[in-house]
Amino acid sequence: MTTTLITNIGSLVTNDPALGEGPLGLIKDAALVLEDERVAWAGPAAQAPAADEAVDAQGRAVIPGFVDSHSHLVFAGDRTVEFNARMSGRPYKAGGIRTTVAATRAATDAELSANVARYMWEALRQGTTTFETKSGYGLTVEDEARALRIAAEHTDEVTYLGAHIVSPDYADDPAGYVKLVTGEMLDACAPYARWVDVFCEKGAFDGDQARAILKAGMAKGLQARVHANQLSYGPGVQLAVELDAASADHCTHLTNADIDALAQGNTVATLLPGAEFSTRAEWPDARRLLDVGVTVALSTDCNPGSSFTSSMPFCIALAVRDMLMTPDEAVWSATAGGAAALRRTDVGGLGVGARADLVVLDAPSHVHLAYRPGVPLVAEVWRKGVRTV
Repeated sequence: MTTTLITNIGSLVTNDPALGEGPLGLIKDAALVLEDERVAWAGPAAQAPAADEAVDAQGRAVIPGFVDSHSHLVFAGDRTVEFNARMSGRPYKAGGIRTTVAATRAATDAELSANVARYMWEALRQGTTTFETKSGYGLTVEDEARALRIAAEHTDEVTYLGAHIVSPDYADDPAGYVKLVTGEMLDACAPYARWVDVFCEKGAFDGDQARAILKAGMAKGLQARVHANQLSYGPGVQLAVELDAASADHCTHLTNADIDALAQGNTVATLLPGAEFSTRAEWPDARRLLDVGVTVALSTDCNPGSSFTSSMPFCIALAVRDMLMTPDEAVWSATAGGAAALRRTDVGGLGVGARADLVVLDAPSHVHLAYRPGVPLVAEVWRKGVRTV
């Protein structure tokens, strides 16, 4: 095995409180030892063991690679016209997805795969080392299955979202579409996916439909996650907790009962500030969730309609500025929080045994991610112990 010492780290975020200060496990004047794909040691640079190779971080900050637990990257087409209209006063509605469905169905496998690779590389350059992505822009058996097959060529975190909206082909028969999503489409898609998801929202699927879809996926061995309470109050969050879903994503419109359910359950509240930014919608109340002990993740929701950003640093800056998170909370939520939303223990931190996914910032502290919004601070990205950027 080959070992690499990264030393002269100005500040190191490990997300392991046993290694350093606070929830971030922050170590000043730190070092890391990587052994192949894993972290073998973390601590003060003055105590670092010898290694086969040494890398000087030059006093820069090092954080875990970002874990983006919610994205929609298998798509074709462009929704610039819709975005322009929305910025001119037309509100976002779930039905805009149909535009992307038409373009995605018309695209070739090669075109869709190239798009996924492009956006994942774009995200990697900005520090994202673990990616989740979904289907949901095909809405036929064949198109959903090929979307998941293509996604699985690029990431292990693949989500079946046949229940994104009711397919235009079933506009007059939503019950028939639910039957398809829970039957023939699920059978074709389950072999490629780890997760099942549903957009539980007015204009998409109601609580009873969402429960049937999630339970069908779970019966096939998929784990649940839910698009919940994005555009209005509804049953999505409480359904997610009821079914022990890994995450309830969006969580913009929450009652006290919703927050109590999240606080008492194991479901992560994944907040997607890029969507609120891009739709001029109400911001999720992260402070309210954090203050009662809810586990919060941050993600990009990268998609062509409502959040066309792949930048986790941008989402961190939004969370601090507009969702009242502290810089420490936002960085934790974009790393360890995302890992929790994917029920992963091997990513999202830099404790001993973790996968060696890390980001070197051209800054002395992780706080600069919010302090210097829009500035390209990611100097290096290491994934599985290899410097890739």
